[in-house]
Amino acid sequence: MSIQASRLGRGVSRRWFLRRATVMSAGTMALPVWVPRSALAQGRRPGANDRIYIGVIGTGNRSRQLIEQLPEDGQIIALADCFLPRAEETNAQKGGGRWAVYQDYRKLLDRDDIDAVIVGTPDHVRALICIHACQANKHVYAEKPLTLYIREGRVLVQAVRKYDRVLQVGTQQRSMAVNRLACEFIRSGKLGKIRVVQGVNYTGPQFCPSLPEELVPAGLDWDRWLGQAPWRPYNRQLHQGWMAWWDYSGGQMTNWGAHGLDQVQWALGKDDTGPVEIRPLGKPKDMNAPVHMRYADGVVLRLELEQGPMGGAIFTGERGRIEINRNKFTCNPPDLIAEMPPKEEIDKWRDEVALWQARYHMEDWLRAIRERRRPVADVEIGHRSITVAHLANIARYLGRPLRWDPEKEQFVGDEEATRLVERPQRKGYELPREV
Repeated sequence: MSIQASRLGRGVSRRWFLRRATVMSAGTMALPVWVPRSALAQGRRPGANDRIYIGVIGTGNRSRQLIEQLPEDGQIIALADCFLPRAEETNAQKGGGRWAVYQDYRKLLDRDDIDAVIVGTPDHVRALICIHACQANKHVYAEKPLTLYIREGRVLVQAVRKYDRVLQVGTQQRSMAVNRLACEFIRSGKLGKIRVVQGVNYTGPQFCPSLPEELVPAGLDWDRWLGQAPWRPYNRQLHQGWMAWWDYSGGQMTNWGAHGLDQVQWALGKDDTGPVEIRPLGKPKDMNAPVHMRYADGVVLRLELEQGPMGGAIFTGERGRIEINRNKFTCNPPDLIAEMPPKEEIDKWRDEVALWQARYHMEDWLRAIRERRRPVADVEIGHRSITVAHLANIARYLGRPLRWDPEKEQFVGDEEATRLVERPQRKGYELPREV
């Protein structure tokens, strides 16, 4: 590791660097020096002593849902949250008070008995925590959107690959049989040449106004909550409404767009690439403007629908039209897709509560850890999908057409746009120069 322990600041602790993974040939998973107990349970349902031991970082509403939906072969033993009273409340309500609780997530990552972590924090601090988890030899379930900006996504991919970790992104539609069928139908060419894809015009973030300083709640480490974002005094509107602001989130473009644009990428077979042209239909800093994109093969994606499939898009090809949404699709002509997945595969997602579940997605994550394979929503997939959302917001911010090189992950001939691939980070919360 090229980063010296003396320069880590609020980053990872020195002892993490003593746990190293040996590097094997490219394309394989390396066998780490530290082998989790879960790795010994391959090929069978693990017993009580073979469970994957999990820590949860960030204990808000979404993390509490994930705790409830965790399959039986995963066992939570620790929580961490910079708002300590919330972690303690989650421990009391969901864990019966039996889990260890930390305010500093690094103390949780220092534990050798934790195999994997669920990271359910706000967007602006998620990527760095995931990188630290990989450096601590933990597997990761990371909620979506995976990143705040493009560059940190690439660094996270590098960390996952270097430390041979399994990182599942919480885009659970990748585990839904109906979505898999519809996307595969389009990707295999059965819809014919795709003429246009229409998606929802997801609203973007706005720019945070000057908010009056309020008293920091007891037990909240406000500095750590802010993370890489610019320093601002505490305000409840900021703390609880962070998704509205550019410095902390990409708005609905990255929130719901993480699902819808992921389906676009999947159906078009673009999991390892992205669009090459982005054109906003608005003035600079109109963060709600429709956006048109074009892929290298000529497919056009139009994010302009005021109402439509929030969890997918409408695909028009030579043979007809398919609308993909969460756990459902419709066709025109109606019999375009005649074969359906087994009824039990559909029913397990059908009821209102199950539409928000991640249980089966988490099952894939736990199996991938045991089988030493990549999960269905691997880190590269999540990075590429959310990059499409970031590109839309950058184009809106600049208010002009942009050209994008998805291989180099940089804008072509536009230095101002290229600078927006990254964000300034506060001292102590910077991305590592090398992972």
